[in-house]
Amino acid sequence: MATEYTDHTESNGKQPRTARGLKTKRKLLDAAALEFGEKGFHEASITGITQRAGTALGSFYTYFDSKDELFSALVKDMSARVKSHAASAMTEWQDALEREKLALEAFMNFAREHKEIYRIIDESEFVDPASYRLHYEETAKRIHERLQEGSAAGDFRGPLEEAHAWAIMGMNVFLGLRYGIWSEEKSPQEIAGIANGILAGGIAAGKG
Repeated sequence: MATEYTDHTESNGKQPRTARGLKTKRKLLDAAALEFGEKGFHEASITGITQRAGTALGSFYTYFDSKDELFSALVKDMSARVKSHAASAMTEWQDALEREKLALEAFMNFAREHKEIYRIIDESEFVDPASYRLHYEETAKRIHERLQEGSAAGDFRGPLEEAHAWAIMGMNVFLGLRYGIWSEEKSPQEIAGIANGILAGGIAAGKG
């Protein structure tokens, strides 16, 4: 029988106030990514997380009230890291097409380095539905904003709707799963090039 979970957010009183506190919280989040990624939400334990982090059990409760709350924070953290990783890769580009290519390459590289992301995000659909939905809504919003900027620059036809962004995101997610998690038989550059070709010309045969 499915268990119903509610969304959890951290209280202001649990925010780290020192560099040491930030470092400890980062250790817990990184350890949680490994624990949840390896065992899944239900089998993962707070003890296992603190052991991986090399911190005392009490340190956990300094920043999180429960495993559920940590999981919610981890989903938001991983989403923010994907955003940051992609942004750092899109500092220089010639046109909107190249920008999208760089974004997908960055995501592919991130997925290969953090393979646990797929299990964690997928599991959040049931453990923390609000964070799951927010992750994809925010990702699609960023893509849509880039598409609109590309249209304004004359690189893309317009107007491009929100649905276009969701379609591109869906393509990127499954390319990351196939060539970032299940295998690495093609490089991120090759995969991004294939996806870029679809954006550039589509796959419909020319007429006449």
